[in-house]
Amino acid sequence: MTETVELSLVVPAYNEQEVIPELLRRVEAALRLTGKRFEVLIVDDGSTDGTPRLLQAAMADRPWLRVLRMARNGGQSAAFDAGFKAARGNVIATIDADLQNDPEEIGRLLPMLDGYDMITGWRSKRADSAFRLWQTRMANRIRNWISRETIQDSASSLKLYKRHCLDGIHLFAGAHRFMPTLVKMRGYTVLETPVKHSPRYAGSAKYGFRNRAWRAFIDLLGVRWMKERYLRYTASEVKCETRNSTDPSSSQSK
Repeated sequence: MTETVELSLVVPAYNEQEVIPELLRRVEAALRLTGKRFEVLIVDDGSTDGTPRLLQAAMADRPWLRVLRMARNGGQSAAFDAGFKAARGNVIATIDADLQNDPEEIGRLLPMLDGYDMITGWRSKRADSAFRLWQTRMANRIRNWISRETIQDSASSLKLYKRHCLDGIHLFAGAHRFMPTLVKMRGYTVLETPVKHSPRYAGSAKYGFRNRAWRAFIDLLGVRWMKERYLRYTASEVKCETRNSTDPSSSQSK
């Protein structure tokens, strides 16, 4: 595509061969309804199943589809970072590949950007097991307590950003769980709004309590430190009202 892109959708994917065909069908249908020129960037995070093959074949008749292939599995934050840097749209949206985030929600959330720099989805009615719901409630309470935040569901991947929110941002491993805080630290406005949450379409979850709890807690301490130490200032150059004619920098000839 050579025309200007208005909307970019970034989707990390790791071993999602069972989901890819339905994912592509639904995102195309949903984004066409927005009436905007769009692109979809699937970031293949080092998949070892049939995901790369399916994506390669899909690009043949989908000019809006772009595929980034990570050299090795780097995690969601690295995949999002790669996608953000490659995206060309003035608005950048994100979802998970497992279709627990409904792509159809993107069109509903787009108008909300008129008054905000970022929209973050709140999975107020999650389609998860009781144990996973308990994990999420505890994680959100601890996250807000330590980071002094009020976001109900920081880790939801359904988000929309105006491009300037992400220009020049420096992410780290685990940053995807704290994007509303990182955006607000830069002085931008964030709206959290309820969104749909669906059961996983197919395949298996890649994250569980054991492989995310301790790491997420360490990341949280880092975000608290960053928030406390973040530089916030304004400065302007003072203009000289009168300049001495003998100033050696003056261009006036003697």
